[in-house]
Amino acid sequence: QILSKGELQVSDKERHTQLEQMFRDIATIVADKCVNPETKRPYTVILIERAMKDIHYSVKPNKSTKQQALEVIRQLKETMQIERAHMRLRFILPAKEGKKLKEKLKPLIKVTESEDFQEHLEIVCLIDPGCFREIDELIRSETKGKGSLEVLSLKDVEEGDEKLE
Repeated sequence: QILSKGELQVSDKERHTQLEQMFRDIATIVADKCVNPETKRPYTVILIERAMKDIHYSVKPNKSTKQQALEVIRQLKETMQIERAHMRLRFILPAKEGKKLKEKLKPLIKVTESEDFQEHLEIVCLIDPGCFREIDELIRSETKGKGSLEVLSLKDVEEGDEKLE
C-alpha cells in the first residue's frame, strides 16, 4: 500500500534546491530565446534572473520549465524591453501557388530579407517563433507537399563586440 500509493518525503533543503535549479533553468531558457529588440543582442542569464526576482516570479514545481519560461517572457515584456529572437527561414514555393501563398504569409513575416522568383519563389525571412507551426501548416496544406520550408537559424542575434563612439 505504502509503496504503491505513498509519497516520498522531501526535506526543506532539497525542495529549496530543486526550486532554485528550476528558477535558474527558466532564466537560462528565457536568455536563450530572447533579445533586446533595440540592439538585437541576447540578455545574460544573471540579468534575466534579476528581472524575474523584480517581478516576484514564483516557480511552479509541477509545470515544465519551458512553459514557465514562455510565461515569464510575457510578464517581463511589461517591465523591460525584451522580445523573442526571430527565426530565419527559407521558403521554396512552386510558381503556381507562390503568389497566392505569399499574400497569406505576409502578415506572419516580420522582415523579408531576400526574394527570388524564377521557376519557383524563394523567400528568406525573419519570423516570430510563435508563428512557425502556423506557417509550416499553411505551406504544407496550400502546396500539397511541393513547397519546402527550411530553418536557417533558430535565433537571429547580433554577435561580437559593440562599438561605442
